[in-house]
Amino acid sequence: MRQKMVAGNWKMNGTSNGVRDLISGIKAGLDGQSSEVIVCPPFVYLPIVAAEIANSAITLSAQNMCDQDVGAYTGEISGPMLKDIGCEYVILAHSERRAMYGETDEVAASKYAAALKNNLKPIFCIGETLEEREQNITEDVIARQIDAVINTSGVASLANAVLAYEPVWAIGTGKTATPEQAQGVHAFIRNKIAGLDAGIAESLRILYGGSMNPTNAADLIAQPDIDGGLIGGASLKAEDFLAIVNAAG
Repeated sequence: MRQKMVAGNWKMNGTSNGVRDLISGIKAGLDGQSSEVIVCPPFVYLPIVAAEIANSAITLSAQNMCDQDVGAYTGEISGPMLKDIGCEYVILAHSERRAMYGETDEVAASKYAAALKNNLKPIFCIGETLEEREQNITEDVIARQIDAVINTSGVASLANAVLAYEPVWAIGTGKTATPEQAQGVHAFIRNKIAGLDAGIAESLRILYGGSMNPTNAADLIAQPDIDGGLIGGASLKAEDFLAIVNAAG
C-alpha cells in the first residue's frame, strides 16, 4: 500500500513572519494523518521552516537545486547545502522551470542524478502543455520526460523518487483535469514503468499537480493511481492545505 503524500509548493511567496504563521497553522491542524506532509518554501526561508517543523510530522523540501555540488555557480544552491539544512526532498523539472527558465530534459536528468547522489529524494515533475494535449501527444511528451531520467539514472532510481504529473494547461488557468483524465495519465505513467520493473511501478508514488484544491482533492486522490498532490496556491493557506491533507487520509 503506497503512502499518500501531500506536498505544498509555496513557489516565490512568503515573508519571515508569514511562513512561521503558515507552519503554525498547519501543525495545529495535523492530527492522526497517515499521509506524508511536505512543505517546499523558497530557499531563503528553508532554515526558518526547518526550525519550525523540528520534531513535527512535516517534512522539508526545496523547490529546485543545481546539478553541481560546489564551485563558481553564482546564485545556485547545491544538494549538499540542502541536505545540510535538513531537506529530504527537492522539486525538480517543475513546468515553470521548464517553460520560464529553459530547463531541458537533459538538465532535469542531470539535477535528478545530483539529487540522488546527495541522498535527496526528487519530486520529479512531468506533464504536457495545452498545445501538446491538443496535438494528442500527451503520452509521447511524458514518456520522453520519464525516459530522460531512466536513461541517466536507471529505472531502479525511481525507488527513491516521486513523480508529479502536471497538466500544464490546468495550472493557474482555472481549468482542471477531471479525475478520469488525471487517472488516465497516471495509469499510463505507472504502466510504462511497469514495463521495465513491475515492483518499482507498484511502489512508486505519483502525485497530481494540476491545481488540486479542497473542492476536487478527494475525487482526485480516490483514483487508484493518484497517490496525493503537489499543491500550489492552495498550500499558502493552512486551512486549504489541511483540507487536502485530510482528503488524502
